[in-house]
Amino acid sequence: MKALITGASSGIGAAFARALAAEKSDLVLLARSKNKLEALANELVEQFGVQTQVIVQDLTVPNVGEVVEQAVTDGPESVDLLINNAGFGDYGEFCDRPLSKNMEMLQLNITALTDLTGRFLPAMQQRGSGGIINVASIAAFQPLPFMAVYAATKAYVLSFSEALWAENKDKGVNVLALCPGPTESEFFEVAEFPTATKDNFKGPSAVSAEKVVQEALKGLKKQQSNVVTGGVFNQVIVNVPRFSPRDWLVSAVSKQFSPAVLGKGKE
Repeated sequence: MKALITGASSGIGAAFARALAAEKSDLVLLARSKNKLEALANELVEQFGVQTQVIVQDLTVPNVGEVVEQAVTDGPESVDLLINNAGFGDYGEFCDRPLSKNMEMLQLNITALTDLTGRFLPAMQQRGSGGIINVASIAAFQPLPFMAVYAATKAYVLSFSEALWAENKDKGVNVLALCPGPTESEFFEVAEFPTATKDNFKGPSAVSAEKVVQEALKGLKKQQSNVVTGGVFNQVIVNVPRFSPRDWLVSAVSKQFSPAVLGKGKE
């Protein structure tokens, strides 16, 4: 089996790479950091004897899907599992944050993910086998003031993935939306959360990337449409919107995530 993993240089992406290599899967590792990718590839080759390919690529640039498709050794038909893991968030009031960063977020979290899915899924359908894991978030289940664009992109990923799950479940192709809660990764640094908040989210409530990957691969094998990681607490969070008035819910979330609560300024 060969798996293509985007955002493979750290966090959940690197954890996917290690878990799949342990299962003797060959890997295509994609990210922007050449040094980190090559170090990971060498580690996996030495430890597990798998074949690896490194693609150094920024997925925020337009028309990147074609570049990736052409870069994959043996072509898109050689990929059995696509893991669209690359993505990032941003914290703050929409009008106070750089528009360019939000536009790059849309390109990466939605456009690149959709493009790559569209390029690798047809070959899976033709073979009658394969899998796609699209990394969403528990933020996908409700609007998130002060992370408005991020939550909206993850709502797209969840909806898109579940729709593809239904279209492909009888064609031998499993599509899964992975929805982690707070995870031990660089997410909060990139999103520029206040320092105290970063430390809180990365404390006891954070789940290891390895645990997230374990639950995702288990859910894929079970042909689930989505997996929410992080235990009962996160299951409650994602189901609250089903039973709550939307105005009340968004107002409550806004108070919880406001700079006045999380801490003003970014240290």
